[in-house]
Amino acid sequence: MAYNLFFSEFSPFTLSLLLLFCFSPSLSSADVVLPPSPSSSPSPSPSTPVSTGTICSYTLDPSFCRSQLPKNNSANLYDYGRLSFRKSLSSANTFLKLILRYLKHPSSLTPSAIAALTDCKYLASRNLDFLSTSFQTVSNTSCGPLDVLTADYVQTLLSGILTNTQTCLDGLQATASAWTTVGEGIYAPLANNTKLFSMSLALFTKGWVPKHENRTVKPVHKKHLPPRNGTYPFKMSSHHKAIFESISGRKLLQTSSDDGQVLVNNMVTVSQDGTQNFVTVSDAVAAAPKKTNGSTGYFLIYVTAGVYYEYVTIPEKTMYVMMIGDGINQTVITGNHSVADGWTTYNSATFSEYKYFSML
Repeated sequence: MAYNLFFSEFSPFTLSLLLLFCFSPSLSSADVVLPPSPSSSPSPSPSTPVSTGTICSYTLDPSFCRSQLPKNNSANLYDYGRLSFRKSLSSANTFLKLILRYLKHPSSLTPSAIAALTDCKYLASRNLDFLSTSFQTVSNTSCGPLDVLTADYVQTLLSGILTNTQTCLDGLQATASAWTTVGEGIYAPLANNTKLFSMSLALFTKGWVPKHENRTVKPVHKKHLPPRNGTYPFKMSSHHKAIFESISGRKLLQTSSDDGQVLVNNMVTVSQDGTQNFVTVSDAVAAAPKKTNGSTGYFLIYVTAGVYYEYVTIPEKTMYVMMIGDGINQTVITGNHSVADGWTTYNSATFSEYKYFSML
């Protein structure tokens, strides 16, 4: 799968959704649809006790939701939401133990089945981490919506959990011919987990996401300025500005205000001819700082024109990385891993993204 890194001259410049989940070639965060709120009547206050019927109407599968929640009218949206998170955590932990149990007996499995299960083990462990972080956040909030940044962070984590689950399923289905009854023993828990995670996402969105934010997953930063006459709204040091304008042939947008500008803390460049900081994209990613909080800006990687045959992984602790290139069909990152050649769905991805990463 090849990736073009480019700026579009025909659409407004926006910061790509910051990804916190492992990349799946068949599913992205855009595929995770949040259920609309009922329009027939005003929604009750999230802190008001309501029936499970009302609560479950906010989810994609109300029938499943009702089967998971207690049938009483004494709990509110936050109570039900936390219960949903606890159930999701428990189910995710049970699924990981199931995968580990299968992997303890590799002699009964084909190499492709072992590879798919190994991917699922990793993805399931990430889901546990994401769910634990999310549950801690909602548990520390008595009532009322979270601030926008925290709400976006948790909402994207939950969307990533759904993507990880789908990636695991895709990998298992791609090796279905190698399974007997084992595959069936995994598909049912995966389907159940997907419904639980979706329910948790829906209830979180309804109760903890600020009202004006609760229709879609939005970028965690404010709206950025669009490009003007080939210029772009990066705010960086004069040193990095000179490098950017020289190597890209683009000017930075000049403005009297910082509003809407994208703050860049550091910048490195990649070129196959060895004239820049790095020859490979992976080496540039490895140079990015770890565990940053984004307050000082992004680590910008500019990849010059060329076809880069490599598989790029953004490590878990590498955050707030932005990558751009010279344009469509100019900067291309590609590889030849495919499921047909024996690679798992997860390992066939050219990019694997784990934390805050923006690719333009």
